[in-house]
This record gives sequence, C-alpha cells and structure tokens, in this order.
Amino acid sequence: MKNADLQKRKESAIARGQGNMAPLYVDRAINAEIWDVEGKRHIDFGAGIAVVNTGHNHPKVKAAVLAQVERFTHTCVMVSPYESAVALAEKLNAAAPGNTPKKSIFVTTGAEAVENCVKIARAYTGRPGIIAFNGGFHGRTNMTMGLTGKVNPYKIGFGPFPSDIFHVPFPNEYLGITEEQALADLQMRFTCDIEPSRVAAIIIEPVQGEGGFYQASASFLQKLRKLCDDHGMLLILDEIQSGFARTGTMFCHEQAGIEADLMTAAKGIAGGLPLAAVVGKADIMDAPIPGGLGGTYGGSPVGCAAGLAVFEAIEEEKLCDRAVEVGAHFVKHLKEMEAQYPQIIGDIRNAGAMIAVEFVHDGDVNKPYPELAKKLSAKAGENGLVLLSCGIRGNVIRFLPALTIEMDIIDEGMEIFKRCFKELV
Repeated sequence: MKNADLQKRKESAIARGQGNMAPLYVDRAINAEIWDVEGKRHIDFGAGIAVVNTGHNHPKVKAAVLAQVERFTHTCVMVSPYESAVALAEKLNAAAPGNTPKKSIFVTTGAEAVENCVKIARAYTGRPGIIAFNGGFHGRTNMTMGLTGKVNPYKIGFGPFPSDIFHVPFPNEYLGITEEQALADLQMRFTCDIEPSRVAAIIIEPVQGEGGFYQASASFLQKLRKLCDDHGMLLILDEIQSGFARTGTMFCHEQAGIEADLMTAAKGIAGGLPLAAVVGKADIMDAPIPGGLGGTYGGSPVGCAAGLAVFEAIEEEKLCDRAVEVGAHFVKHLKEMEAQYPQIIGDIRNAGAMIAVEFVHDGDVNKPYPELAKKLSAKAGENGLVLLSCGIRGNVIRFLPALTIEMDIIDEGMEIFKRCFKELV
C-alpha cells in the first residue's frame, strides 16, 4: 500500500474541504513517533493538534479503552448513565481553577463545547451579546465560525453568521497592540455597538491557537475578569488547545490567578478519543432546563474511561512540569537558529509546550513571511517530521509535541527542522 495511492482514493471519496496537510497515511503510532503505511517513520511535533498530550497509544489510556470496550461502548449518558462519566466530571470540577463549586457537561467536540457555553451564558444572563477576539479560533459550526476571528479558511463562503457577536483586538505586544488599546476598543464596542447590559459573555483563548500562539497576559485576563464582574457579564475561557497540562498547569488561566465562569475542554481530554466538556460555576451551569443540554454521543463511556486514564497519567508522570521542560528544550534550539537568522526569525514564544516561531522578511514585523512557513511544513513532512503552521498572517510554525516526548526525539526532530529551514532560506 502506498501513501500516494491512498491520497488519490481520499481525494475521490472525501470532500476537498476536509483537506489533509500531507499524504501521510498512518499505520501505527507510539508516543511521539508515527509509522506510515509504507513503513516510514515520522517524528510527530503536532500530537494530532494538541490532542495526544499523553502521547500516541499511552499504556494507561489503551488499557482503559480496551477494558471499557469489553463491557459496553454506548448507552447514552442521558438515558442510562455510568459511573465513569460521574467520576470524570468530578475530576474536571476539581481541576478547574477557582474555589466556586463547579459542574460539568459532556459533548463530543470543542466546537460543541463553545456553542454550549454560549447557550448557558444566554440562559443564565438573559442577554444575547457575545464578545470575541480577532485571531481567535472557536470552531467550525455556524455559531463558532461567527465567534472565530480569522476568515481564511474557516469562514469563506459560509455566511451569514449569527447576530449579536462582536470582535475586538487581541492584545499582542509583538504586533504592537497594547492591552490599553484592546480595552479601549472593547469600551468603544459598548459605545457604538451594544450596551454592556445586553452582553452575556466575553470569550477568549488564554493562548490563541490557530491565531498564532499569542498569549493573553495575566494582567489582561484579570482586567477582563473585573470588567465582566462590573457589568454582570460572564467570562468564558476557551482552553481547548491550551488545556490538560499543555502550558505547564492543568489549565492555562490558572496562571493568571482568575476563575472563569465557564470553561471549554477538549483535545487533550481523552488521549485521542472524541470527547469534550463545559466546566463552569454550578449555579451558572444549572441555568438551562433539564434536556436543554446534551447530545447522543456526549460523554461516551469509552471516552470517559480514556479521560480518567489521562488524568492519572498527567498526575503520576507530572506532565505539567514536563510541559515546561519540553518547551524550554524547543526554545533552546530555536534561539540558536535566531542567532543565525535574525532577519527571518522575528519572534519565538511559548507557554509551556505551546511553542511558536514567527517568520518575517528583513527582521520587520510588518513583513510577514507566510511562504516560508508553508514550504517548511511541507518539506518537513517529506523528511519525516510532522509540523503545523498557523497564525492570522500564516507565517507561524507551531510545535505541539506530546508532553511525554523523549528529549532525544526532540533533538532529532529539530535537526530535521533546521536542515529543511536552511535548504529553503
């Protein structure tokens, strides 16, 4: 079986909108390594877009899934529930930052989690408005596309989007957008578009994922928390990509010392099984009437079993600390490259093991270099390295390795990265 043959079949059978980065068809995977159908080994610096934080085929996750499949695979948590869903909700409630009592619901995807946050916020406040940020990514449903602050490729041809959604700039020191400017623009929305008394919630990623791994500072998140408190609005933290030890704490906004009213969780929650959740303050979560929330596959017993195993692995293997070590190891490699290529490497940033390098021309922040990011991710794929690009300007390479990745595998992957980079520039 050949990758190229499978790619031809895929292009014939699957709509082009669900594209794939490279014709790499997986046969098996373990931790941070993948073998394709031709037997070629690849180092994985993407982890399924921050999904397998515990690595491919983690022994605990695998054992939990197999044990659950032996017992049953589905009954619907809203019809005939099971203990694993209750236990995982208890784990999530305890792990969510803040001392307020929490409750959770389970859904299937991150977009569903975001959409349910909007439903819950509107039910609790009785208000329609939602404020989101430029560059944010919240999903591909109609509502979450409306919230997403990046047009290409997510919103092209899909409008119109829901009303009462308003976007403001995301504070970004590298791109010259200060916290004061972002807050001033937010106040201008209250002056020109919607009064605060009609805003149900503000939603923000503590680290923008698709937007380019720009991080909201602790002070900005604290100011948003106060603003929401002052006006009776809810603060929604979208932790879909930044959660589950990825940034050095279980959830990123813990580092800002704030408590979200509602929080989304997905991706790293279940070691590769399709599962997502909304976690929030108990009185807010209970605002919708019984039956108002849910979904047939939400809280799959197999997914919940995997989720409990992921919690065990994070705790026992100290993966929050490990994320910090992994991030520092990547940054060391990137700083060495920056010293050699200061006119091309415009910025290096990381929040734990969310690591990014941004490419520019002539050392100028206003001259993005998206062609290099695109060519580099493709060339790396040809040379056995899974690499993801992102950014509102398309000029960022992001590294999202498994938190369990071995340091020598990082070194090996970064040597491939450096070699491809040098050949292109």
